[in-house]
Formats: sequence, C-alpha cells, structure tokens
Amino acid sequence: MPEGVRLVAVSKFHPVEALRQAYDAGQRLFGESRVQELLQKIPQMPDDVQWHFIGHLQTNKVHQLIGRTALIESVDTERLLNFIDRKSEEAGVVTRVLLQVHVAREETKFGFLPEEIFDYFRARKFESLQATHICGIMGMASNSDDKQLVEHDFMRIREVYDEVLRIAPDLRGFDILSMGMSGDWPLAVSQGSNLIRVGTAIFGNREY
Repeated sequence: MPEGVRLVAVSKFHPVEALRQAYDAGQRLFGESRVQELLQKIPQMPDDVQWHFIGHLQTNKVHQLIGRTALIESVDTERLLNFIDRKSEEAGVVTRVLLQVHVAREETKFGFLPEEIFDYFRARKFESLQATHICGIMGMASNSDDKQLVEHDFMRIREVYDEVLRIAPDLRGFDILSMGMSGDWPLAVSQGSNLIRVGTAIFGNREY
C-alpha cells in the first residue's frame, strides 16, 4: 500500500470468520453498506475495529448508526447530513462523515453534484453543524473498462475536493479523499486518493 493511503476492507456479504482472518493479518478498518449487517458484526469483532459505513443510508436507519461508526462515507444529500447532525447531537456524540459526490455516468449512483457541494461551502452551511464533522469527499468512478474515463472521473472528484478547500480554506480536518476500489484503486491513488475501499481483492467474490 502506498504511503499515506489507508485501506478499508469492504466486508459486506462476507462472514465474520473472513473478517477475523483479515483482522489477524493486521486490518482494522472495515466497510459495511447495510446497517443491519453492520450491527450484527460489531459485537462479534474486537473493540479496536473502526467501522466505515459506505452504502446508501436512509434517514430511518441513521439512529442505529450514531455512535457506532468511525466514519459515514456516503452522505449524499444535505437533508441526510442535517438529520445525522440532529441525531448525533441528541445522542451526545460527534459523527464523522464524508460528502459523496456524483460524477459517474451511471444514473444509479447517489451523491451531490459538484456544484451543490460548492454552493454548500460557499454559503458556509457547515458552520451550523453542531455534532457532525465533514472530513472530506468520497466518490466513485464510472463502472467502465475505459481507463481514461475512470481516471478522468477520479480527477474530477479530486478537483471537487481541492475546490472545497479553496472556497473554505479555514476548514479543519477536511483531509480525506476516498475513492478507488478493487479494480481501479491504483488509478485513484494516482489522482490523490488517500482512502481506498477494497473488497474482492481481499475477501474474494461475495457470498450472497
């Protein structure tokens, strides 16, 4: 792993036994995309595991995650962000999140459009958050074998991250750029990613 790049082992759909093997090999960051599966695995794993939630999050599931994650990577609307903030404040905890930006060709991917993120920071709406810390940007490239397209998507995600820091240079702790998965992480790292989400390359194909 390149220096300064952290690895999230995407453990969704994989049994706890497989997670324990990765843990024994030194892995501490694990990513889950379904709330129920995450809640089932937490008590079965050691306390020093850091759990990242990486899936689409519905507001009615937020309260179950509060206080249980090191990072929610997939905050894809301002409404969800504000809801997480309210629930975190009620619970007396600070929740760390990434804003998910949508640049890929697929309609199915969730996320803010780049301009929506810029508008949010230009208006300095982050200053109204009471119990949520925006730590950076997460994004996915188009699901394509075209390396140039994938690299271009990662470049655009990086540009969003850089532009936010230009708009609000006083941001503190805005230092995570999460992009890259099993098939494309080297391209993501080449464009500045410092957090990659790898499942298949660690655990093999998923067991549905």
